[in-house]
Amino acid sequence: MSGPGVRRTTWAALRARRRALGRLAAWSAVEALPALLGGALVARAVDRGFLAGQFGTGLAWLAGLAAAVLVGAAASGRVYRSLGAVVEPFRDELAARVVWGALRDATRAGGRADSATVARLTHQVEVVRDTFGGLLLVVRGFLFTAGAALLGLFALAPPLAGAVAAPLLVGLAVFAASLPAMVAHQRAQVSAGERLGRSAASALAGHRDVVACGAQERVVSDVDRRVRAQADAERTLARMAALRSLSLGVGGWLPVVVLVLAAPWLVRQGLSAGAVLGALVYVTTGLQPALHAVVQGVGGGGLRYAVTLDRILRTSPPPGPIPLPSAGPATDGDPATDGAADPATRDDAASSPLAAGPPTRTGPARQAASGSAPPAVALRGLTFRYGPHARPVLTDLTLTVAAGEHVAVVGPSGAGKSTLAALVAGLVPPESGTVHLAGVPTAGTAPQELARLRVLLPQEAYVRTGSLGDNLRYLHPGVDDATVLAAVRTLGAGPLLSRLGGLDADLDPADLSAGERQLVAAVRAYLAPAPLVILDEATCHLDPTLEATVEHAFARRGGTLVVIAHRISSATRARRVVVFDGDRPLVGTHDDLLVRSPVYRELVGHWEDVAPPARVPLGRA
Repeated sequence: MSGPGVRRTTWAALRARRRALGRLAAWSAVEALPALLGGALVARAVDRGFLAGQFGTGLAWLAGLAAAVLVGAAASGRVYRSLGAVVEPFRDELAARVVWGALRDATRAGGRADSATVARLTHQVEVVRDTFGGLLLVVRGFLFTAGAALLGLFALAPPLAGAVAAPLLVGLAVFAASLPAMVAHQRAQVSAGERLGRSAASALAGHRDVVACGAQERVVSDVDRRVRAQADAERTLARMAALRSLSLGVGGWLPVVVLVLAAPWLVRQGLSAGAVLGALVYVTTGLQPALHAVVQGVGGGGLRYAVTLDRILRTSPPPGPIPLPSAGPATDGDPATDGAADPATRDDAASSPLAAGPPTRTGPARQAASGSAPPAVALRGLTFRYGPHARPVLTDLTLTVAAGEHVAVVGPSGAGKSTLAALVAGLVPPESGTVHLAGVPTAGTAPQELARLRVLLPQEAYVRTGSLGDNLRYLHPGVDDATVLAAVRTLGAGPLLSRLGGLDADLDPADLSAGERQLVAAVRAYLAPAPLVILDEATCHLDPTLEATVEHAFARRGGTLVVIAHRISSATRARRVVVFDGDRPLVGTHDDLLVRSPVYRELVGHWEDVAPPARVPLGRA
């Protein structure tokens, strides 16, 4: 029915909870008491009571049956309580496995987030939980109920037990023979659902590029094809229900037919009417419902359990140590955008000239003045667009940022500022042109190496669960408490440190505001050994005073600072400003661009909430 991984995982889950399974079996035996005694008590009520003219005696035997039913009902509540002790820990283990696998894949070098992870965590894990519990219920119900009914039937009339057991076994054999085909079709249905989810997610996430490329019909056709494939898989799976009906007909209803047709002959052979009626009770209230439950449960929920668990096991490896993220794709909330190196590179990073703490101005600035250091950032002929038919975001851009320089990037929303930050950080490749950081080309350079050269802070800061100190040391694990506290004071994070309870305080990211998360990420980047810091609207949730404190701190930190500006004050603090004005960015000082760039004058007027000064454009540089 399932692969070896599913069987091993299932048995391991059951073995790990043997005590809870023992309680479940004990209460199941008590619950099966009506199935064991029902036919015998009915036979005695008929033969020794009603047919013998002893009405009270017949009622007394039926009262015994009612008592057995009440005892079984009381045991049912204990059954469900014992079931939860087996099922819920198994569900937690699977959820941890899926989350660990998703984090491992998203944070490894070159990794990316998989949209199918959401389906595995929110849907597939719950499917496994529900079907695992359902399987335990129906399988133990069949074993105890059918076993009790057959045992009672054998005690009542041994020949009838054989006549009933034969078609029951045939029905079970038919069902078992059809299971491999059912599993294959169930697996196809799950795979079709995942492919549809990926296709729809890709279409929604890239809808702007789809429109820009004129690929609407192609994308719609692809999604429609996935929808039809899933519908076909669902219909095929539904047709397999006919095999379950055949199994139920042979194993559940054929014994009833045999008993009804053979009743006159059985009575002539000396079997009492009560015994015949008791045999029918055993079949119709014990064996038949138990067979129906196990066939429907295993044929429905069991198939979903086997296929869905197999899918989880194949896509989510067993939990282990999560590798620390390296710089990867620029996605909101991704720790990779903070430029962390993986464990294999931390020792090398710690031995760099900047590893003793925040870099000082003297090193990079002195090297830049003497001409001995390559530029911190060198862009040559840079062109980038989102899709082959989309309008270029950047066209043939050439820009040099010297080591130790402070540059601000401004422009209207959607002009390409964050795209430029991602290109500079080496997180996305350009269509043409080159990007060099400190003389090192970003193309072909390992993420671990790039993490030593730059740290990028996105707008949505990443804070992980753990202590405040661990979060602040995330990019420089070896830094001492004194250096961390000095950085906290320099960036104005002292009140936050006091409110949270010090460096050892445990953090819950959900308890922090967006500005507090940005402040934690800013201190983390300040402590990083990377000489280049890129702030991509990384202080947009801070008030203007605290934003100025943070930017002044980074300007005095040493190294090179590139700020994607959120307020005009960020531009006025920079040595040079890059403004997205038309087809090609302009570069100059604040006062220079007020004269040369209408877009910059408009932005200044908007930010300052005053009419921009009227200047005469002198043309582009």
